[in-house]
Amino acid sequence: MTTQSVSASFMLNTGEIVDMRTTCTDNQTNELLVSTDYAVSAVSIGTYAEGKAITQIISPITAATGYVLYAYINRRGNIQSILPVGRAGVQWTPCNPMANLVFQAGDTIEVFCVAAANAGRYAAYSLITTSGTHAVFSGQAASGNVALTHVLSGAGIGGALTGQSIGSHFFISDEDSLITSGNGVYVLNDRGLPVGACSATNPANQQPIMNRMGGCTIGLNFVARLSCSA
Repeated sequence: MTTQSVSASFMLNTGEIVDMRTTCTDNQTNELLVSTDYAVSAVSIGTYAEGKAITQIISPITAATGYVLYAYINRRGNIQSILPVGRAGVQWTPCNPMANLVFQAGDTIEVFCVAAANAGRYAAYSLITTSGTHAVFSGQAASGNVALTHVLSGAGIGGALTGQSIGSHFFISDEDSLITSGNGVYVLNDRGLPVGACSATNPANQQPIMNRMGGCTIGLNFVARLSCSA
């Protein structure tokens, strides 16, 4: 398995900057730890910043050679907040945190990175509902249709978010012109018709940014679908 350096920097409500850096294994979830460049030991964010909060994301979570597909703050096995991601050298803007939370002991930052462009054909749909639920759905592109599933539960978007409405989202894929689902991901209703959509961002070219276009209310049998011509 290949590895690469993954890093980020956050400003806390105390005014301090937290430098995060870990060598992560590609194509699997890794914990991003506090860097030992400015801390005594490499520890979880919940240990380092217990009782504190992120006020500014100075640099999104980026990978040195490939890119980070998704990242989130994990609290007791749940996605507490998704985090902005990208590729080192391509990120271009700081971000506000996507949730107001105070760190607790045991909180971790989980990241999934890929080695290089089109490695494994991974794609991820990160979203926040209007009721404040944060979720990530992922899959591997293939010729035809692929239904994205929740990265923790394995459920489809209908099973995971029934009755909730998508408030903001971003979709990461480097399939580029191979994508036939509206240049991104479609949310299909129980009749197989698109009722929501999010265009794809290729992190090799630009930093993925949350947008509020294309949201919808999720029903039980809805599907988040990525379709490709090859």
